[in-house]
Amino acid sequence: MRVTPQTVREEHAWVRDRAPVVVPILNDARQRLGDLFDTDVDAVTVETYRREVDIVFADGEVAVNVAGYVGVLRDLDVEGDYPGFIVDEVLGRELAATIAGGRPLSLLAQATFHFVDVHVDGGATADDPDRDGGAGTAGSDDLDAALAAGFQTRLPGWEWREGESPFAVESADEA
Repeated sequence: MRVTPQTVREEHAWVRDRAPVVVPILNDARQRLGDLFDTDVDAVTVETYRREVDIVFADGEVAVNVAGYVGVLRDLDVEGDYPGFIVDEVLGRELAATIAGGRPLSLLAQATFHFVDVHVDGGATADDPDRDGGAGTAGSDDLDAALAAGFQTRLPGWEWREGESPFAVESADEA
């Protein structure tokens, strides 16, 4: 795989165009997590997702890495997707973390990736649903789960992310 500025532009367009698949997964994850934590979480629109994709890809250092993960996962397959194959899980987790940003959000996105991944049907998210009897490639469901988890984590809508943190410490100069 060779990643060039053109490759990054192509992956940016692909991730933006993936909104009709990713946004419902993202919103399903928010609903499920909201139910688990007894809180309401704002839904994300296609427009909001696409705007955030643009923001992620506007940072060249992040964009090249996101494009690399996306490209590998789009093409990653293993015969029979045997049970011991984990590289798709590792790449998906890292893609979600890269999209979410620095700590603590990157760690939260990694955990969210695994939560989302168990609810994503590879056949429903595959680029070509007729391929492999509808199962897609080994990386296709992990790619969609990673995009949903990463963007779900970085986007507003969680009450705990709104406003100032109660744990912030004022500097001596501000006091």
